[in-house]
Amino acid sequence: MNRREFLAGAGAAAALTTVPAWLRAQPRAPSLRFTDVTAQAGIRFTHNSGAYGGKLLPETLGSGCAFLDYDNDGWQDILLVNGMDWPGHAQKRAPSTGLKLYRNNRNGTFTDVTKAAGLDVEMYGMGVAAADFDNDGFVDLFITCVGQNRLFRNTGKGTFVDVTKASGLAARTAFSTSALWIDFDRDGRLDLFVCNYVRWSAEHDFFCSVDGKRKAYCTPEAFHGDTCWLFRNRGNGTFEDVTETCGIFDTSSKSLGVAMIDDDEDGWPDLFVANDTQPNKLYRNQRNGTFREVAVDAGVAFSADGKARAGMGADSGDFDGSGRPGLAVTNFDNEMIGLYRAQGKGRFEDVAVRAGVGAASRNTLGFGCVFADMDLDGALDLVVANGHIDETVRQIQGHAGYAQPAQLFLNQGGGAFREVAAAVGGGFNLPRVGRGLAVGDFDRDGDLDVLMTTNNGPAVLFRNDQAGGHRSLRITLTGTKSNRDGIGAIVRLYHGGTSQVRLVKSGSSYLSQSELPVTFGVGPRDRVERVVVSWPSGATQEFTNVATGKAYACVEGQAALVSRT
Repeated sequence: MNRREFLAGAGAAAALTTVPAWLRAQPRAPSLRFTDVTAQAGIRFTHNSGAYGGKLLPETLGSGCAFLDYDNDGWQDILLVNGMDWPGHAQKRAPSTGLKLYRNNRNGTFTDVTKAAGLDVEMYGMGVAAADFDNDGFVDLFITCVGQNRLFRNTGKGTFVDVTKASGLAARTAFSTSALWIDFDRDGRLDLFVCNYVRWSAEHDFFCSVDGKRKAYCTPEAFHGDTCWLFRNRGNGTFEDVTETCGIFDTSSKSLGVAMIDDDEDGWPDLFVANDTQPNKLYRNQRNGTFREVAVDAGVAFSADGKARAGMGADSGDFDGSGRPGLAVTNFDNEMIGLYRAQGKGRFEDVAVRAGVGAASRNTLGFGCVFADMDLDGALDLVVANGHIDETVRQIQGHAGYAQPAQLFLNQGGGAFREVAAAVGGGFNLPRVGRGLAVGDFDRDGDLDVLMTTNNGPAVLFRNDQAGGHRSLRITLTGTKSNRDGIGAIVRLYHGGTSQVRLVKSGSSYLSQSELPVTFGVGPRDRVERVVVSWPSGATQEFTNVATGKAYACVEGQAALVSRT
C-alpha cells in the first residue's frame, strides 16, 4: 500500500514470483549474535519529534545518527540528531537540543560530551553527514534541519564551531533530509549534496483527514516538491551553490535518501536519490562539473511494475559479487524494498522478489538501510530499520503496525538473501518505530555493530559478536592529493579466486552515516592475496599478502599499509 492508499484506508496485493535457480542457495544459520548494549554503553537519548497533536509533517520522519571518529583516536564515536518542541507548544519534559555527541571511552562505554564540544544547540534536526570538508585532519558535521541547516567545523581540540554563515550555506533554508559529502569534480575537496523533501512550513500546513473530521498527517502529494542542492567546495572554507548549473535542479523531487554510487564504473562518483511518491533520480557524473539524470533509462526510477514508490532510504553496494554496485531502496508498506542488481553498462534490474527480500518486506515500511558484511563471510548483507508514520495505522489496515521489527537479510551467496532478525538475538527484532540506521565497529573487535534511532523514542546500540570464527580486514584511508577522507576511493580485495569491492562513502541509509573505514569479511582466511586502492586523484596502490584480523591505515602515496591493532 502506498501513502495515498494507506491514508485512504485501501490496499492492494502484490504479485510474487518464484526464486530462480541462479539465485537459490542453501539456508545457513546465522553465525553472529546481537546484544543490546545501549544502557551499559551509557547511551541515553530519546528523540523529540515535537508532536503535540497538531499532526505536522516533519514529526513523522526524524531522525538520523552517525558513527564518526571526531577526536581522531581511532575509536568510533556516536552522534544522534534530535528535533525540538514547536514554538508555542512546549512539552512537559526535559529540554532537548538538536544533537547528542557521545565520545567513545574505549572500554565499551561512552560519555556525553555534547556541551563540552559546543554542540548544545537547539534546532529541529533531521540528518547528519560527517566528513573533513577542509582537509585539516578532523571530521566536520553537516546537520540537516527543518529550516536552517548547520555546518559545524571541528577545531581539532575537541570542540566544534558553527560556520554555517561564514561558509555561505546560510543563504538557503528548506525542509532538508539526507545529505552526503562527495568530491564530484575530483579536485581533492569535498562538496556537499543536500536532499530536500517538500515545501512546507508550520504556518502554511494543510488540514488533511481520513474521516473529514480528525486531522491526519498529510501525504507528500499535498505539497509541492523541492529541488536537491549541490554546493561546490571553493577550498577556502566557503561553498558555491551550483544547483542550477550542474544539472540537478528539479522542483518535482521529494527526496528523503541519497547514496553515492559509481553506476557506470568510470571512476567518477554518481548520485542516486530516493524520492517519496515521485520517480527516483540517478544523476550520472559527466566529468565536466555537471550531471545527467538517467534513472528511467537505468531502470531505477520506478518499481518493477512501473510505479513511483515512496522511497525513504538508500544504499549502494556489490551485493551479488559481480564487481558492480547495486542499490537498495526502502519504501512504504506493500511496496517492498527495491533491490536493483547491476546489469552492466549503467543498467539495473529490480530483483527484490527473486532475491528473497521482496516478500519479506512487503508488510513493512522501511527507512534506514545499510549494505554491510555482518557475518564476515565475504558477502554484503542488508540491514533495515522499519516503522510506520502514524500510530493509528492499525485502525486503517490490520496487518501493519506502527512499531515494526528491524530486518537483517543475510546474503546466502550470489545475491540471494534470508531474513534472520529473529535468530540473532538481543531484541533486534522487537517492534520499534525505526528511522535512522548506521553501522560501525565501536568496540574494535573487527565486526560491524548497529546503531538505530526511533521516532519519538530511544536510540539503540547493538553489539555484534561473531560465533563462526570469521575474520575481517579493515582499512581507514587518508588522502593526500585526494580529499583527506578518501571519499570516492574504491578498495578491492582479492583472495581465493574471489574478489570484493567497497566504496568509501559519506551518507547513505536514511538521515544517517556509517563509519568511513571499510570492512571486508574474509571468513576463516588468515591472509588475502591482494588489496588494490583506486583513489579519486587517479592514483592506484596495491598491497600483497595482507594479514587478516587486523585494522590498517592506508595513506595515499605511501608504500605500505600500517597496522592499527
